[in-house]
Amino acid sequence: MDKLSQEEIISNTRLVMQGLEALKNEHNSILHSLLETIKCLKKDEEANLVHEKANLLRKSVEMIELGLGEAQVMMALSNHLNAVESEKQKLRAQVRRLCQENQWLRDELANTQQKLQRSEQTVAQLEEEKKHLEFMNQLKKYDEDVSPSEEKEGDSTKDSLDDLFPNEEEDQGQGLPHQHSSAAAAAQQGGYEIPARLRTLHNLVIQYASQGRYEVAVPLCKQALEDLEKTSGHDHPDVATMLNILALVYRDQNKYKEAAHLLNDALSIREKTLGKDHPAVAATLNNLAVLYGKRGKYKEAEPLCKRALEIREKVLGKDHPDVAKQLNNLALLCQNQGKYEEVEYYYRRALEIYESRLGPDDPNVAKTKNNLASCYLKQGKYKDAEVLYKEILTRAHVKEFGSVDDEHKPIWMHAEEREEMSKGNT
Repeated sequence: MDKLSQEEIISNTRLVMQGLEALKNEHNSILHSLLETIKCLKKDEEANLVHEKANLLRKSVEMIELGLGEAQVMMALSNHLNAVESEKQKLRAQVRRLCQENQWLRDELANTQQKLQRSEQTVAQLEEEKKHLEFMNQLKKYDEDVSPSEEKEGDSTKDSLDDLFPNEEEDQGQGLPHQHSSAAAAAQQGGYEIPARLRTLHNLVIQYASQGRYEVAVPLCKQALEDLEKTSGHDHPDVATMLNILALVYRDQNKYKEAAHLLNDALSIREKTLGKDHPAVAATLNNLAVLYGKRGKYKEAEPLCKRALEIREKVLGKDHPDVAKQLNNLALLCQNQGKYEEVEYYYRRALEIYESRLGPDDPNVAKTKNNLASCYLKQGKYKDAEVLYKEILTRAHVKEFGSVDDEHKPIWMHAEEREEMSKGNT
């Protein structure tokens, strides 16, 4: 016989149950008739015969009922198997879904690992670039011949805070221990300090601007400026400070007209509220001078820078490092106008202040000597420039190796020896 499917077995079982049910009814009817017949019969032989037939029918009915019971068990078993199959299908569907989710998670993990690997490679590359830039910066301090216009342009990006916010930035500090302690000292000496309520905002703006995120820094400044004007009025020192901060952002975007307008407004407020000889006024004057210098307006910038110098000398003293910084700015402005006598005077004064107050190994000493040597070169004073360059290289050599002797000579001595040897060979 051919194998039957589950549906065929169930269908045949139902037919068998119907047939057995009909057969059972038929047997019960016959049995009932026989029992009625027994009651009517009087002869024992005939009654016995009828009794035998009735017993046979009863047995047959019992077999039929047994078959019906088995068929019902088969039907119940079939229903159970169907329920099990249905549950099995649900479990299979869940397994497929879990497999898909597992595969998706594996893909996501692989992508994340790739991104992490690329990020680690990028970080390593940036670290190498940082080390290279730091090395090149160290070389630049001593070896690079920078013209005044180039030095001003370099300061616009690297030292923008020193140019635009010299006093405020030194007082606030950027996480350096000695700068935290300098705020109180600057205040005692007449220095200007950014108000406490603006320090966090100032640092945020500087951070965003240094990252080139001007779309965040500018609205942040404008909103803070609007809030300050509402609470304190336009003619308030804090408003002037926020105008200076916004001017820095505009200047870094090369929006010089907008920056100049803000700085003039800040200067007017500070002169009115703090007095014309306040360090904050000197800072704003220096800001304007630097801004005019970047636009090539050196004649307009020079008197502003001189007035800032006078205020700082009056408030801080003539031998304060901030005075030396102002002298450097003034020297650069005069150098761009060809006023070399004044340039030499200002650089020498700045050099004396740095050496006496900060020591001969301070980077500002080497930087000022380099600037003065550059001024000598432009005038054709090559011997004077040579002396300064040798001093810079010798000081760098002593700082690195500890002494100058036959085994440890500065680089300029090796160059002179090679030149003498080449002359001797010829």
